[in-house]
Amino acid sequence: MPRTAADYAAATVALMPRGRAWVAAEPGLDQAAVVGALAVLWATVDASAENLLENSLPGANTDLLPEWEATLGLTDSIAGLTTQQRSSQVLARFVGTGGQSKPYFIAFAAALGFTIAITTYAPFRAGISTAIDPVYTDDWSFSWGVSVSANASGLANSVLIDQLQTMAPAETAVFIA
Repeated sequence: MPRTAADYAAATVALMPRGRAWVAAEPGLDQAAVVGALAVLWATVDASAENLLENSLPGANTDLLPEWEATLGLTDSIAGLTTQQRSSQVLARFVGTGGQSKPYFIAFAAALGFTIAITTYAPFRAGISTAIDPVYTDDWSFSWGVSVSANASGLANSVLIDQLQTMAPAETAVFIA
């Protein structure tokens, strides 16, 4: 909670030297007026600093939302989204850096409001694949099928797929399974 002008005025008066030349504590005098005016300025700066800290998390400050989207590469996937959905998307992308595992991408989707499962596909390999495994060709290398079981975000599933595609390793193809 930011300090008030009265708090700053009282602190300033308490820190001033005592004596006949320092009469800031007496109301109606010039020194008291100057201290009061400075206290209002300091209280304004304090409130602004507190507001800055509260809105420093990406996506929390809607005034900076376009800059965050451009920085994080989200400008293509914002059409038709509400401000809250855009903020959630920025926050999820910002905190979701790094990682190449299924649990990482499942957690990223959960941060956006999706419950998903990822199926990885690979070509048939002797010694690794079994007789009941599908026989995929080399074209299926690095392919992920994403099954969306719940969507609490209000975003279209295609937005999630776009986000996962941009974060997945370069050679990976992501599609809805």
